[in-house]
Amino acid sequence: MLDQIRNDAKLAVQQLCEIGKLKKGQILVVGCSSSEVAGHKVGTHSSPEIGEAIYEAIQEVLVPQGIFLAAQCCEHLNRALIVERAAVPFADICNVVPQPKAGGSFATAAYKHFEDPVAVEEIRADAGLDIGGTLIGMHLKKVAVPVRLDQKHIGEAMLLAARVRPKFIGGNRAFYNEDLK
Repeated sequence: MLDQIRNDAKLAVQQLCEIGKLKKGQILVVGCSSSEVAGHKVGTHSSPEIGEAIYEAIQEVLVPQGIFLAAQCCEHLNRALIVERAAVPFADICNVVPQPKAGGSFATAAYKHFEDPVAVEEIRADAGLDIGGTLIGMHLKKVAVPVRLDQKHIGEAMLLAARVRPKFIGGNRAFYNEDLK
């Protein structure tokens, strides 16, 4: 089961990075309910093993590309984010360390493995992955655009993805840079 979860997470992130045209230095926010992945109601069966497996799979894709991961905590920590300090050099830092049942197993894995982890209340990410209905939209830049991935689930959890694009302000859309869409 863990091998399939790792594989699905890796493929989803690879596809999102490609479709979203993510570049070095950009941020991918991920919310992950390990309970939902295991087939339970969000917040009821936190699984450190699932959190670790998904974290490892995602970082296997992001680290070589220089893309930062922002791991969203659960509602017990007000959906704060665990991120490498280098990704948010001027952010206000929160004083919290996530735990499997207070922050979530995925955010706990990120905190454990990041070189210099910090928690922040908010971020404006360039793309996002919602594993199990974790509501990551508040942490995306405007304008968020849905991304349809080949995978619809990781384990038993539904999978939603988004990328962002610059706002179109006035004028004719035909005059905008195609690469920014």
